[in-house]
Amino acid sequence: MTDAKPAPVAELTLRGIILGGIITLLFTAANVYLGLKIGLTFATSIPAAVISMAVLRFFRGATILENNIVQTVASAAGTLAAIIFVLPGLIMVGWWQGFPYLTTAAITATGGILGVMFSVPLRRALVVDTDLPYPEGRAAAEVLKVGDEARGGDDESLKGLWIIVWNAVASAGFALLAQTKLVVAEASVWFRAGAGATGISGSLSFALIGAGHLVGLSVGMAQLVGLVLGWWILLPILTAAHPIPGAVDVWVNTVFRADVRFFGAGVIGVAAVWTLLRIAGPVIGGIRSAMAASAAKRGGETLALGERDLPIGIVALVSAGMLLPIGWLLWTNIAGGVLAGSALPLILGALLFVIVIGLVIAAVCGYMAGLIGASNSPVSGVGILAIIAASLMLVGLFGRDNPPATTQALVAYALIVTGIVFGVATISNDNLQDLKTGQLVGATPWKQQVALIIGVIFGALIVPPVMELLNVAFGFAGAPGAGPNALPAPQAALISALAKGVLGGDLNWAMIGYGALAGVAAIVLDEMLGRARLLRLPPLAIGIGVYLPMSITLPLVIGSVLGRLYDNWAGRRPDPARAHRMGVLMATGMIVGESLFGVVFAGIVGAAGTDSPLAIPGVNFPVPALIGGTILFLALTGILYRRTMAVVTFAPAAPRSE
Repeated sequence: MTDAKPAPVAELTLRGIILGGIITLLFTAANVYLGLKIGLTFATSIPAAVISMAVLRFFRGATILENNIVQTVASAAGTLAAIIFVLPGLIMVGWWQGFPYLTTAAITATGGILGVMFSVPLRRALVVDTDLPYPEGRAAAEVLKVGDEARGGDDESLKGLWIIVWNAVASAGFALLAQTKLVVAEASVWFRAGAGATGISGSLSFALIGAGHLVGLSVGMAQLVGLVLGWWILLPILTAAHPIPGAVDVWVNTVFRADVRFFGAGVIGVAAVWTLLRIAGPVIGGIRSAMAASAAKRGGETLALGERDLPIGIVALVSAGMLLPIGWLLWTNIAGGVLAGSALPLILGALLFVIVIGLVIAAVCGYMAGLIGASNSPVSGVGILAIIAASLMLVGLFGRDNPPATTQALVAYALIVTGIVFGVATISNDNLQDLKTGQLVGATPWKQQVALIIGVIFGALIVPPVMELLNVAFGFAGAPGAGPNALPAPQAALISALAKGVLGGDLNWAMIGYGALAGVAAIVLDEMLGRARLLRLPPLAIGIGVYLPMSITLPLVIGSVLGRLYDNWAGRRPDPARAHRMGVLMATGMIVGESLFGVVFAGIVGAAGTDSPLAIPGVNFPVPALIGGTILFLALTGILYRRTMAVVTFAPAAPRSE
């Protein structure tokens, strides 16, 4: 009598894909808004896993592997929202007036799918045969394991879902109140400082507090250093050297955009190069390990489920197949324009650029995700290097002395090529993190890789209409016709400025050079702090602190301090890992609530045709609104933290598996 085969475990299921798609709709929209506002996005793996466990617990046969597929789909799509770091530049340079749906979706999807394909051969080297920590991948796996162990008793996943919900409601509610003008959400004071000028600016934003909580104290303090350097040291010096008649705020912001931001770009560029140089050796070694492992498996031995990747033949076929729509995209961008006569070398050069640079970036970003986590990886720095490389490639073909129409077309072409490569970067940064989670919970790699492709497709369908909605309602700072409430889109502004500067020959090289020197100093300082075992100050975060407006950076810094205080408290609980997870979910709720309200509000603005459709008529008391808003914001912040701490304190510790 033969033993019956065990029933297959539910993993890549239709309900899991549908649930992942629904979560994708929410988190991707939130990430698009947050990224355009502050230049940061948040990791969606852990909140997606919590929501998945809370929902699927009501369905028969739900498994840890099915929940893993849900978070894989949602995290891939949420990560792809980082394409907003590049594509708004096409509007800023005047090439697009809006986001054409098919073109935007195609740029996003092709780069994302290539990112999945390019990262498949790296799984063994960078996930299996490695001691890389993968902090977020391991954290997501622990969440899934705890939820699976607790299905029979503890309801941690349901409590975690409610933490997300009530924090999201409070965050969205305050943002709604700010739009009525009963409270003031942002205030600035500009003043003369000797012969120059500077100021203080801040905002009451739960999304920024939550983002600061998640990035941690090290990044927060580095951004504070950048803020002090940019706003309170450089700005008074530069404004004194460039006096501008008129209001102080116009003077300050003009000099900030023209000079200080390019100083920050220099810091960011050097920090990105330093990161790549540091990990070049381990990445090359990892790729060699992957090739050796692949050669050893060609003997035909049967692989365990946990070792089965997508076949390399399918990977090669899909990768090659993606070059056809990419070539078509590039052709549609140049057809009938000033570059049409050079279409063949432009397209062939771009395809070679996407393949070669894309493969390198996939390895680099995958390694960075394993080393410091997907959220902390300097992907935007990789985008900066990619736009410079793409622009220099076009300079080699066309030179710099071109008519304005030709230069604009070349800038747009460089941005589109960079957008595709950036899709590779962001997805590679996320994929290996998800595959590490899958390895730790016993998932089948090829099923997860299919889920990643599905997540990319979901993200590519959702990102364009959200970006178009925000463009119509608010516009982007620096774009033609942008209104007073225009979204900063900091990375897109920097990347488009770099492309225009390299191709037009008028880049502010002096300030970039000074920033590069400051970046070297920041690297030396960070290394010294690391050797002394003190709090490190990541150079990339210092550059971002210089580059971003103070009203964004200051709340992030405060959020990072609150996050450290909470984590210190969580470390003293009986189950510190659980307490820490609840803090992550609290911060995620703050981000999601305000961000989703921002998307909804954009729709209201677009329909109403006014910047303040929710303002109560006759309400115009700025000082009481600022004081009252600050008191209410501080009170709500305290309540949200205390409520989360109460959930941790009065709940039994999660069972520990031996």
